[in-house]
Amino acid sequence: MEDIPDDESWRDWFQHYGPKLLLCARQWTRSLADAEDVVQEAFVRFWRHQRKLGGEPQALLFTSVRRAATDLARRNARRSAREERAEGGRELLEPVFEIPQEGDDRRSDIETALRGLPPEQREVLVLKIWGELTFEQIATQLRIPPNTAASRYRYALAALREALSAADCHG
Repeated sequence: MEDIPDDESWRDWFQHYGPKLLLCARQWTRSLADAEDVVQEAFVRFWRHQRKLGGEPQALLFTSVRRAATDLARRNARRSAREERAEGGRELLEPVFEIPQEGDDRRSDIETALRGLPPEQREVLVLKIWGELTFEQIATQLRIPPNTAASRYRYALAALREALSAADCHG
């Protein structure tokens, strides 16, 4: 990834990487609207203050998205708990992927399998596949050894394979 040269290129850069950032943000937020807010906040923060930092810009931006999602979760924790108690339940989970109608069953199986992963594995999987980050970059972001990132990725893939095979057998 080359350096981002000027203020005029932000639209192109955001258009290219925005969907990946949004998918990653969905792993750390409760709704699509929250994920969109997180991506916007993170991108503005990145563009104004962090893009001149050393390092790979895409990895810096994914870190910014993760931090913005964490900040949002902290801000909303008390309010959400109070609303859930008042409503007697949790909000419906919005789909992570947009797939044509004929793929609804498979999408549902994939989303169920993804949500069934431990958060640490799901986070590494999303950063690796949709974020296109290396294990080194993931390790830096999550403050874990690269081998741990690689192990979590392997375990996540194995768990997904097993969950999807089980869904195929029962479906």
